[in-house]
Amino acid sequence: MRGLNRKLSAVEARRLNETSGRPEAWRGVPCRSKDASKGASEKLGWGFRAKGSKENEGPKHSNHPGASAAGRLFGIAGEPPVLPSALLASGSAGGLLRGRMSASPIPQISSVQTFPPVKRKEIFGWCCFDFANSAFTTIIITVVYARYFVAVVAEDAASAPAWWGRALAASQLIVIALSPLLGAVADAKAAKKEFLMTTALVCSVATMALYFVGRGEVWFALGLVVVANIAFSLSENLCSAFLPEISTPETAGRISGFGWSFGYLGGLLSLLLALAILNSGDGRAPWTFVMTGAFFLLASLPTLLLLRERAVPQALPAGETYLSAGWRANGELLRELPQHRTLLVFFVAMTFYTAGLTAVIAFSSVYADQVLHMTMAETVKLFVVLQLTGVAGAYGFGVLQDRVGSKVALSAALILWVIVCVWVAWCRSKGEFLAIGAVAGIALGSLQSAGRAVVSMLTPPGRSGEFFGCWGFFGKLAALIGTLVFGELAAGMGYRVAILANAGFFLIGLVILMTLDLRVPKLVEEAEKVEG
Repeated sequence: MRGLNRKLSAVEARRLNETSGRPEAWRGVPCRSKDASKGASEKLGWGFRAKGSKENEGPKHSNHPGASAAGRLFGIAGEPPVLPSALLASGSAGGLLRGRMSASPIPQISSVQTFPPVKRKEIFGWCCFDFANSAFTTIIITVVYARYFVAVVAEDAASAPAWWGRALAASQLIVIALSPLLGAVADAKAAKKEFLMTTALVCSVATMALYFVGRGEVWFALGLVVVANIAFSLSENLCSAFLPEISTPETAGRISGFGWSFGYLGGLLSLLLALAILNSGDGRAPWTFVMTGAFFLLASLPTLLLLRERAVPQALPAGETYLSAGWRANGELLRELPQHRTLLVFFVAMTFYTAGLTAVIAFSSVYADQVLHMTMAETVKLFVVLQLTGVAGAYGFGVLQDRVGSKVALSAALILWVIVCVWVAWCRSKGEFLAIGAVAGIALGSLQSAGRAVVSMLTPPGRSGEFFGCWGFFGKLAALIGTLVFGELAAGMGYRVAILANAGFFLIGLVILMTLDLRVPKLVEEAEKVEG
């Protein structure tokens, strides 16, 4: 056994958190050892063994708050990512105040703050945010407003695709600057939920304000889209930062997939509502923007009511503000990131394939209109099919990821996307495009869900805001690149050339991904090694 007068490893800190609760509060797998109540384990809590001890034979993942609901939902217990407040306060978990633990004897760890196990309703509340925010990306970014902007607001100007791409790229550039800082401050203040609901409100209001944009008011429209997309993107990062707290390494893929599946159901419902509005009479498209903003706001209420903020506020040194501490934490994280080799290389792969993904999301509706001359109703029906297959893709690949590994799931999704892009470039009929949409839905849900789960498994305890802020940084950098490149290529060389070139992003991401070992034990080992 290692000496006690040193910083605890990630796994040991997690186990200390396991021991602080009552055994009857957990309904997962019981500890196998018959001597759980003897010796040092009695002082430390139920079922704890010293690392390296011969008695360390029980399940590694016993009393994690996420293990209860995850076990009941998926039949598996997992590694706990929630860290005790005593360790967070000392800074040993990282975050804004990293440092060494004092040489306190082990029995004093009984002061650790505990939280009740995660329940099904909390996972449901988390999933509701995916359900809510999907209305924005489906109606505004992808299906209705992208096309409405080009045809109505920009009056079919030749440069309209480039304007749309530049606006989305500008919004992502701002998110790149803000997301790591916001994540660090959210960790320090234990304010992920507060920031999450604030960004949801801003996005909803800006979206509803699109109702007032008229013909030719390009800058007014793009300004509102930029504000709404910034808020949406930041909320997406903050929501994902809760995943390490409500899941375990063994269940992260399925819970993430469950969230994405729920999101596609939200996108589907918003599409059906939009279709009903569009079919109710001429000139009703602006009312779909009001519906989208209201949908986002109302559907996120279960998240506000059910999701628990498990982070603990960190005390700041005298004279330091959360803002200055956030900038300092960002600098430390950037210097530290090379130590997380697997995560860093994965972020590079993710940047390439997400560039291709965001370009498809931003321009698919415009492509259907400008190249295949599909009506608005036909386009909405296309995306209804995509949403349905997206549900199957997100959940199905989430299960596949937990069974065969993240690398297989992600590689399969990327291969599908290369096929989709090449197929679209040669597509000549609406029926063929509808078939492509079904395949694209499977690939879309699987890729987004699997990537988020990998980052969750590589996130050290107590630093989910920081690391998912970093995830957001690379994701939004990718969005900036993808939308800008596609928009410029579409305006200069045509949509078919742009989508064919877009396949290259997925192919490069696949090549980089193949160099990584993404098995669950390896991911947990890397997180422990860096924190140890």
